[in-house]
Amino acid sequence: VLDPQYGMFVWPCAVVLAQYLWAHRRSLPGKRVLELGAGVSLPGVLAAKCGAEVILSDSEELPRCLQNCRRSCLANSLPGLRVLGLTWGRLCPALLTLPPVDIILGSDVFFDPKDFEDILTTVYFLLEKNPHAQFWTTYQVRSADWSIEALLCKWKLKNIHIPLHSFGADKEHLASSPLPGRHTIEMMIISLAQSDGT
Repeated sequence: VLDPQYGMFVWPCAVVLAQYLWAHRRSLPGKRVLELGAGVSLPGVLAAKCGAEVILSDSEELPRCLQNCRRSCLANSLPGLRVLGLTWGRLCPALLTLPPVDIILGSDVFFDPKDFEDILTTVYFLLEKNPHAQFWTTYQVRSADWSIEALLCKWKLKNIHIPLHSFGADKEHLASSPLPGRHTIEMMIISLAQSDGT
């Protein structure tokens, strides 16, 4: 039986996003990275191991997930990594006082459609504060009826689809895990649309 707090597991999307980070590891040293909905924090921990300055976050309403983030940091010899409680769609002091970021990470945050707008509200806020930043996200296709396209237009965001084969994540086994190959996982990079709509 799955724990009702989904941030207690390494999901296939986290493995795929970690693969993307690994493929781009030479560009990570010195980058300022924020992981949203970090849970067990595989992508954020990997980014930190590759030299990025990382802040991990999960919902302030899920203390067990925040504790899991801290445990992942300790297990990976990263005791100084900052862990914040940030709830999607909610302005809070922690969000308002975040230092600048270059990359926002989110693996499988587009899980429940009721959260999609809150996630994109938070992402838009962060990208407005950091116009050159990008949101790197992986998601599992669970329903043909679920789409964020209209919300991207509403929030003046654009996305670029990243083919999994372009970073070696289209294999049946990835990072010694059989999980990614058994699921339909997609990756995209979201950024602010230009004022001319591009």
